[in-house]
Amino acid sequence: MTDGVCHLGTTRARATESVHHSTAEFTHGEDIADRVGGCQFEGLRSSLVSKLTDVPKRILIGRALRSDRLGETLLPKRIALPVFASDPLSSVAYAPGEVLLVLSIAGVSAYHFSPWIAVAVVVLMFTVVASYRQNVHAYPSGGGDYEVATTNLGPKAGLTVASALLVDYVLTVAVSIASGIENLGSAVPFVVEHKVLCATVVIVLLTLMNLRGVKESGKLFAIPTYVFVGGVFIMILWGAFRGLVLGDTMRAPTADFHIRAEHQGLAGFALVFLLLRAFSSGCAALTGVEAISNGVPAFRKPKSKNAASTLAAMGLLAVTMFCGIIALAATTKVRMAENPATDLLHNGHPIGSGYVQNPVISQVAEAVFGKGSFLFVLLAAATALVLFLAANTAYNGFPLLGSILAQDRYLPRQLHTRGDRLAFSNGIVLLAGAAALLTVIYGADSTRLIQLYIVGVFVSFTLSQTGMVRHWNRHLAVEKDQAKRRHMMRSRAINTFGAFLTGLVLVVVLVTKFTHGAWVALLGMCIFFATMTAIRKHYDRVAEEIAAPEEPDDDLVRPSRVHSVVLISKIHRPTLRALAYAKLMRSDSLEALTVNVDPAETKALREEWERRGIDVPLKVLDSPYREVTRPVIEYVKGLRKESPRDAVSVIIPEYVVGHWYEHLLHNQSALRLKGRLLFTPGVMVTSVPYQLASSEAAKMRARRRQEWSAPGAVRRGPAGERPKEPSEPSGSSGSSPKD
Repeated sequence: MTDGVCHLGTTRARATESVHHSTAEFTHGEDIADRVGGCQFEGLRSSLVSKLTDVPKRILIGRALRSDRLGETLLPKRIALPVFASDPLSSVAYAPGEVLLVLSIAGVSAYHFSPWIAVAVVVLMFTVVASYRQNVHAYPSGGGDYEVATTNLGPKAGLTVASALLVDYVLTVAVSIASGIENLGSAVPFVVEHKVLCATVVIVLLTLMNLRGVKESGKLFAIPTYVFVGGVFIMILWGAFRGLVLGDTMRAPTADFHIRAEHQGLAGFALVFLLLRAFSSGCAALTGVEAISNGVPAFRKPKSKNAASTLAAMGLLAVTMFCGIIALAATTKVRMAENPATDLLHNGHPIGSGYVQNPVISQVAEAVFGKGSFLFVLLAAATALVLFLAANTAYNGFPLLGSILAQDRYLPRQLHTRGDRLAFSNGIVLLAGAAALLTVIYGADSTRLIQLYIVGVFVSFTLSQTGMVRHWNRHLAVEKDQAKRRHMMRSRAINTFGAFLTGLVLVVVLVTKFTHGAWVALLGMCIFFATMTAIRKHYDRVAEEIAAPEEPDDDLVRPSRVHSVVLISKIHRPTLRALAYAKLMRSDSLEALTVNVDPAETKALREEWERRGIDVPLKVLDSPYREVTRPVIEYVKGLRKESPRDAVSVIIPEYVVGHWYEHLLHNQSALRLKGRLLFTPGVMVTSVPYQLASSEAAKMRARRRQEWSAPGAVRRGPAGERPKEPSEPSGSSGSSPKD
């Protein structure tokens, strides 16, 4: 990249008398070689940072993996389920509570609607799962909703879906971790008392685990996910056995509380609106369903079949747990309120601000297992862990989608690059930063964050299913085989119903949640959409600008002549080497250039030039204001103006030093000179290095570092590539890697 010059360990200058392009400086009045070194200093600093960070990096995320080991990271179904489905599976820990919180506005009497809301959520879940099973078979490349919408509805629809998913993935991390902190707080009060700090720490830990790679993090996440699922099923079965067979009376810790209704005796449209809002909150159980369709490439072969099976298993487990918890909550008389301090009443009096309202699943577990029992503690711990790990769905979906968008030039190219562990590291870090910021802003409060949730996912659901309907219509128009047509028509019917139902839910969510925070999610989507559109326009403009033309132009036609200009201030070895190299180039014209800021020094330079009989003309530029950069720039521009088809080569001799403190003795003003020259068409800047004795020390340090540093320190694109053998001194400047 042109902005990536001077990176030590990426490209180093050779210790021999080689010539290379680099950043250099030139200040008259002192030795020009003493004026260069900006790149060397940056390189040495980069070397120091590399040494200090490489070892901790290897400890935290492990050794780098070769690109040809990408196949080893593919997931079997037993690992893919907790990796991609931990979000919808874990959402049953907070979705029932959100339903009851909304219903509590109308008082306890409205709780009897909760089973019907659960039925509606189940119907929606099965519809979405069935629809996405069509997606993974039709579009197994990993683009998911974005690819479906782009292919069938156009780029704008695809970009809308991508914006919605990116926002939803960030919210998934924030909501899951905030809810996990609250669940863990039911057993460990310290956690809930310091929610923001603990949530931030969990985000950092999850980020580190995901940076280690998808498969490795999946193994870590599998155990708590399966423990949580097993714990919930044991709770449901044991609760059903106690209630139906043993006839025990199970009571939640809030069973004796009453709720002060904000709107008592709602009826008509107000009641319908309340039920729709409760339904939209319960739809949080569907978040993350689309992640499997985005992650098909991460499955082992047969990819589509394994992804579809995982989707079915996820849907069956999620709806069973959701319905079971809703039923047990009604049986044990769980009470929830949006403002528990004032709306929860005990013996006719508000419970007070000191009360901590535990999630529904914690209250049900306490009623079924008993507070403090082994199974209660185990389920509480597993619930907290799986909610933390539910964010892993986003950690897999966001970077992969970001990589695809970067490949399509909607996001920066860096997001398309795999890291040391073959994960999309830049996307993982970006997601973590956005989620941490959101968590801090909203105080890690899941109830406030949940209001922002769901909008994005139902935008993607609706557009994706609509796109699938058009997909089947297009294929039916040309398919003649009747068996295949019947299969396509059945799939189209599923997607049509899915598009209608998810579109209806989207309208409900927008209407019921807009003023409660959904507008923030919509604003985030608009910002993502505008940003990605601007990035695409930039990349398109650059691509058009640098595209190879069909007909020869100035960049393809060989310059008529080449004028070489050697910048000097004194006569010494680096200057003589630069002059020798310039002669070797056999330019059409060659001259030495100096700027007169000190008449005495300029006079001495002229006299020595003549005494030595140097056969290169010496050009002296006057500078009454003692400037160096402007006279050189104007002179070079003048050469270009006189002969636009000629090229000008500016050659700068420089020292290569090896110790950081040596750079403190040299000026950096030539960086400005080269920066200006780089913006002048037809001008090339070449530096001729002269290695001082101290550069040998830097050379030895580079060799030692290369012996123990892990591979993959330099990478470009998914495949990555190793740097050349480091026979170069680490303290020198280097040419920038290509973009």
